[in-house]
Amino acid sequence: MTDTLVQGAADTPPTDPASVLELVRETLEDHKAEDTVIIDLQGKSTIGDYMIIASGNSTRQVVSLAENLVQTLKKQGLPPIKPEGLPQGDWVLIDAGNVIVHIFRPEVRDFYKLEKMWEADLSETNNVNTTH
Repeated sequence: MTDTLVQGAADTPPTDPASVLELVRETLEDHKAEDTVIIDLQGKSTIGDYMIIASGNSTRQVVSLAENLVQTLKKQGLPPIKPEGLPQGDWVLIDAGNVIVHIFRPEVRDFYKLEKMWEADLSETNNVNTTH
């Protein structure tokens, strides 16, 4: 293989959360994910440094986005990742270390409203810190 990006990446996988975040964002964007939202969790949660929420128009696109992302992360030398929810294709969760990725069908995303839940949790945490 002559793909120097993959060869170079295997030598030094991106372990910095900001680098992984950018790789995930670019991969989702390149494969036509929609309504991508990045939530900064640094100092607010121990589950990771960033959460990315994106949508695919159909079950097939959600599965394709997830599979492409997992392959890209693998090619870059990150540890093997097993996505959750891939067979159903309604909501796929990918744990890429300090970057948590949620890929939804629009109807499922609208039902669960993760962005709203995290905004409320994060702002409540901020309000508690400023009022006490």
